[in-house]
Amino acid sequence: MREDTTEVIVGAGVLAAALFFAAYTASATGLIGRSDALNLTASFRSVEGIELGSDVRMAGVSIGRVSDISLNAETYRADTSLSLSATIPIPDDSSAVIASEGLLGGNYVEIVPGGSLTNLATGAEIVDTQGSVSLLQLLLTYVGGGEGE
Repeated sequence: MREDTTEVIVGAGVLAAALFFAAYTASATGLIGRSDALNLTASFRSVEGIELGSDVRMAGVSIGRVSDISLNAETYRADTSLSLSATIPIPDDSSAVIASEGLLGGNYVEIVPGGSLTNLATGAEIVDTQGSVSLLQLLLTYVGGGEGE
């Protein structure tokens, strides 16, 4: 009888830990949206190195996550959804750039604030975007003497 109780307690502990990690993963990757989030969209030529849950930063500080990535069949561009902190106003002339942490680091979306006095509302689109730059393409351009493509 005592062994059955121990097994039930251990099983409940394992189940609770699994549920905690599942909720944490869903929250960290943006699968569970926050109600106080500012949800914006942006369309990029290339989102190489960006995945669900990638950081969105402003001035090097994380302000949100990438919550969705899909291919637009009409424009052949990568449409992304960004879930940002609603406490940070984003001017409507801001740009979104896919930046790299370095040669071996990962990529993230950098929001470069504009100077407009009007801010983006939830559901708005960041129109000015710059996609990721392929390191291989840069090396080929450098080795080829600047005559890329």
